[in-house]
Amino acid sequence: MSAPAQTVHDTDPRAPRRVRHEAPRRRELTVERVDKVTPHLTRVTFGGDLEGFNSLGFDDHVKMFFPDGAAPAGGEQQLAGRDYTPRRYDAAANTLEVDFVIHDAGPATRWAIQAAPGQKLAIGGPRGSFIIPLTFDWHLLAGDDTALPAISRRLAELPAGSRAVVLAEVDNKADEIEFKSAAEVSVAYAHRNGAEAGSTDLLPRTLRGLKLPKGDYYAWVACDTPTAKLMRAQLIAEHGGNPKYMRCAGYWRRGTAAIHDNIND
Repeated sequence: MSAPAQTVHDTDPRAPRRVRHEAPRRRELTVERVDKVTPHLTRVTFGGDLEGFNSLGFDDHVKMFFPDGAAPAGGEQQLAGRDYTPRRYDAAANTLEVDFVIHDAGPATRWAIQAAPGQKLAIGGPRGSFIIPLTFDWHLLAGDDTALPAISRRLAELPAGSRAVVLAEVDNKADEIEFKSAAEVSVAYAHRNGAEAGSTDLLPRTLRGLKLPKGDYYAWVACDTPTAKLMRAQLIAEHGGNPKYMRCAGYWRRGTAAIHDNIND
C-alpha cells in the first residue's frame, strides 16, 4: 500500500497544484507488449508490480533503469536511470504504457529498440505530480517528439467543452501521431525534414505564425532546453502569456545525458 500524497496549496485558484507522493519505491515490471507507433516512437506496455502506482499529473516522470554496457564477469550489471512520462496507467488491467522516442544511441534507446514481451525493467516514482487546473479558456501544448507522450495524455484527460492548441515538432509526416480527446483540439505539426533535433528554430518560428485563440490560457512546453527558454520568452513577449500560468521544461540538452530543466525565468 502506497503512502498518502501530500498537497502543496496556493492561494491563487488557477495556480497549478503540487502533490508530493511519499516514499515512492522501486518496482520490477515485465514487458507485455511492444508497438511501433511511428518510425521514431515505440510504445511499451508493462505489467507486474504496479499495485498502488500513483500518477496524477500528465507530465509526471518515472525513473526507469536500463542496462548500461556489458555486465562485468562475475559483477553486477550497471544501470542508467532515465526519466519517462507514464503515458497511461490502467489500474483495472494492471498495465502501464510508456512511449520511447528513438532518437539517440543511449541506453534507453538501445533497450527500446530490442524490447520484447517477457523482459524485465525496474522503475521508481513518480515522486510527485504537478496538476494544472482546467479553469482556463484554452490550453497550449507545445514541444518536440519527447513531449508527445505528455501531450497525448493531457488531451486524453481534457473533458468535453475544453479547448486546446497543439504545436508538435517531429522529423516528418510519418512521425505524426493521431491525438484522441473529448476536447476541441487544433493541431499544427512542424517538420524538421532531416535536420538534427534541437538544431533549428522550427518551434518558435511555427508558433509565431499560428493564430491563437482569445482569452486566458495555460501554456505547457517541453523540448530541448535552449528552445524551451526561447519559447517561454516568446510566449510572454509576443502572445500575452502570463508567467504564472506557464510551465516550460527542457526535457533534454544536446550533448548531455539525463537532464530535466524547469525554466522559470
